[in-house]
Amino acid sequence: MSLLELSSVSRRFGGLMAVNGVSFSLEKGEILGLIGPNGAGKTTIFNLINGFFAPTSGRILLAGQRIDGWKPHRVCRRGLARTFQVVKPLARLSVIENVMVSAYCRTSNRDEARAIAEETTAFTDMQEWRASAAGSLPLGMRKRLEMARALATRPQVLLLDENFAGLNPSEVDATIEIVRKIHAGGVTILIIEHNMRVIMAISHRLICINYGEKIAEGLPREVADNQQVIEAYLGVAHA
Repeated sequence: MSLLELSSVSRRFGGLMAVNGVSFSLEKGEILGLIGPNGAGKTTIFNLINGFFAPTSGRILLAGQRIDGWKPHRVCRRGLARTFQVVKPLARLSVIENVMVSAYCRTSNRDEARAIAEETTAFTDMQEWRASAAGSLPLGMRKRLEMARALATRPQVLLLDENFAGLNPSEVDATIEIVRKIHAGGVTILIIEHNMRVIMAISHRLICINYGEKIAEGLPREVADNQQVIEAYLGVAHA
């Protein structure tokens, strides 16, 4: 049984079909990359999975249980967490306090929440920033804090939405290692990323979305060499 499964999932906004009949599965222990040009519908798929939007049609199952239409907090408690493209930490709170807020998904005890937050900030190599106000962090650390906040909910499945965007090469390399650590710790990952060096390096499989529809699925090299994928990124005239 797949850990996460989408079956003919669609989402319409008025006259716009943002996601159209998308089906795929995420196996336990896998890193699955979701790629496609800007506006293809990738983040909308994340929003459907974590309950920010309800599908117009189709089914979403997490560990065999149907979750489409659930509220985000319920999906999170079931074991699925996500990050966001545009990071919006609680700016006036410290790094450790931001992570504690997420830890309350798993406990109502302050000491336990702090212990989870301390462990998670150490795991993501943010110890030296733990007392800093989240709003004062540079972009690379805000992106890392976003991952720490998601991890503090103790997910089985983690959705990463462009966590490498805007990072310099050394930050990219450090973040790749953190993602690999997360995966080695038993978390299954679905990742959206435009940096092809990153996505090719860490994904076991790739799915490409264009105009809300799945156009390719397979091993990273197979998908990267797919003519439809090349045309979706470059346009037919330049492919």
